[in-house]
Amino acid sequence: MTASAPLGPLQFRLVLLRRMADHQPGLVEDARHEPGASLAGMREANRRWQAVLRAPRGRGALRRYRSVLGEPESSVRRRTGGLECDVLLWPLPLWPGLRFEVTAGPGGAVWNEWLVRAPGTAGPELRTAAGLRPWSCTVDEVAGAFAPARPMEGSAPARWALAFTDPADGRPHVAEFTWGLFQRLLPGGA
Repeated sequence: MTASAPLGPLQFRLVLLRRMADHQPGLVEDARHEPGASLAGMREANRRWQAVLRAPRGRGALRRYRSVLGEPESSVRRRTGGLECDVLLWPLPLWPGLRFEVTAGPGGAVWNEWLVRAPGTAGPELRTAAGLRPWSCTVDEVAGAFAPARPMEGSAPARWALAFTDPADGRPHVAEFTWGLFQRLLPGGA
């Protein structure tokens, strides 16, 4: 990737992987090799993405995603309570069963951005905490399987956590996610 080349879907995947490397360096290393990207390329993609985010006269958040990822695979209008939002989905080849989802409010303000299960694609059957595997499930899937899960603040941008009790043994756990994808399970917190 050269400095003058525009950011695109490959570089965006590297941005997602960069944040995931904190918890799953082995999976990230394997995934990084799939598109043939170097460690330096991953760092450069992240540096450029951060520059786009912080640009003083940058594009609006939703326009930024369209610019990098192209036109979404699907876009629907959804009502949540008294608010209407747009939900846009983009495929990312590294995770064929998932989509990158951006939820945007009026004027293109991005409310949420993360990986979700692709429509019509079955997720894993989650019955106990022992069944959680890194990169196997999304925030929504864990929240639904272990209701009532309690959302918690993540440890960094693009991170989320859910506290829940394992129905198998009654022990509390915290599931950590990066960009909406499960990364690791910690004891306690429910």
